[in-house]
Amino acid sequence: MATRRIISQEKTLLEKDDRIGSSPAASEKSNITPAVPASVIIKLLAFTFAMIVIPISSYFLTVDRLFKGNSTYAGATAAIMANVVLIGYIIVAMAEDQSDQENEKKGGGGKGEGKKDL
Repeated sequence: MATRRIISQEKTLLEKDDRIGSSPAASEKSNITPAVPASVIIKLLAFTFAMIVIPISSYFLTVDRLFKGNSTYAGATAAIMANVVLIGYIIVAMAEDQSDQENEKKGGGGKGEGKKDL
């Protein structure tokens, strides 16, 4: 395998990369806004917490108090509560999507959150 000799007038890759303005977007300020708004992340975390806590707590609260030790009914109650949380998340997501669409129709362009169109 042959090696390549660097001539003193040639620039190395690192020297070529150090030039200011080497890329077309070097003079532009970069967009560092998050791709997903913080409110969406908070809602997702809240529903994740609810999806864990509500079914488990409903099982243990109903197994002895309401159903007198019948774990089948308590398990069914936990499954129903998990579905209630899931349906609640879907309703909240659809309502948020509809409000975003209404803001775009009004020309507001949203709340200033989210991705920038390129």
